[in-house]
Amino acid sequence: MVISKLRKEFLEYLESVVKVKEPTNLYEPIEYILKLGGKRMRPVLTLMSADLFGVDFYAAMNAAMAVEVFHNFTLVHDDIMDDAPLRRGKVTVHEKWNPNIGILSGDAMMISGYQYLETYDPEVFKKLVQVFSKTAIEVCEGQQMDVDFETRADVKIEEYLKMIGLKTSVLVGCALKMGAIVAKTSEENAQLIYNFGLNLGLAFQLQDDYLDTYGDPITFGKVIGGDIMENKKTFLYLVAIRDCNEEDHMILLDLYSEKRADNKDKIRAVKRIFSQYEIPRIIKTEIEIYTQKAFECLDLITISKSKKVALKEFGNSLMQRDV
Repeated sequence: MVISKLRKEFLEYLESVVKVKEPTNLYEPIEYILKLGGKRMRPVLTLMSADLFGVDFYAAMNAAMAVEVFHNFTLVHDDIMDDAPLRRGKVTVHEKWNPNIGILSGDAMMISGYQYLETYDPEVFKKLVQVFSKTAIEVCEGQQMDVDFETRADVKIEEYLKMIGLKTSVLVGCALKMGAIVAKTSEENAQLIYNFGLNLGLAFQLQDDYLDTYGDPITFGKVIGGDIMENKKTFLYLVAIRDCNEEDHMILLDLYSEKRADNKDKIRAVKRIFSQYEIPRIIKTEIEIYTQKAFECLDLITISKSKKVALKEFGNSLMQRDV
């Protein structure tokens, strides 16, 4: 109930502040992507964090908006880089308009993220901007690593985990820490809630990797097998490459050298190898490990146990999702 209430309050606020103005070709794509749907995980975490540390969650609403706008900015640009046709089951911004509009609208979203933080007092503003800017740079680093991996044949599992940590997890940690900063809690608490987010973010992205290959296309909102068709070196692929025999190793390398994006036989062949080496079980175990690490960080925060229940429920719900 807490999560659904916060999501509802955030969506109402988003509806009230996101408006189309001139030039419409700049602002319509922003409204489109922000109102396209999604779990709103990050802004809800910002609001939950503020509430967790004893302030009215509404005080963190603009910080939550900054996080959500920045996240969606990265999606617009990532979709252009990946030439992705769908986002949340709908046409991507660059397909609905064009790549140039997508780039410029994304740039405007990045800047507006900072504008939402201008509503806070100078001390809080400085701390928010510091973690926000650090996170923004790290997300770019993670994206570049992801791009670099496309042309590398020697990517290690540890490198992949570092990449998704930068590309995905740091923003989850940032969302939680920004709520803690608004609440003016201790530095120790703020760092612990950040670490909780880092581990939860890793679990979340690994779950995303799993769903991309084994999810339901109706609920997941993306083409199933997209990572395989795009030759993405995900956790599943890297573990398979590490564990499989020489024959299957060569088959995987050959399959991942294909450029055809619509090859259903390729998806079936790759999934056969994944299943043969129990890759789905291995990734589920890894997801559980990072989820438990997140909860261990949460346990160390100096607040009542009852206040931690909502965040634990949220974490568990993310790991049981099919979207």
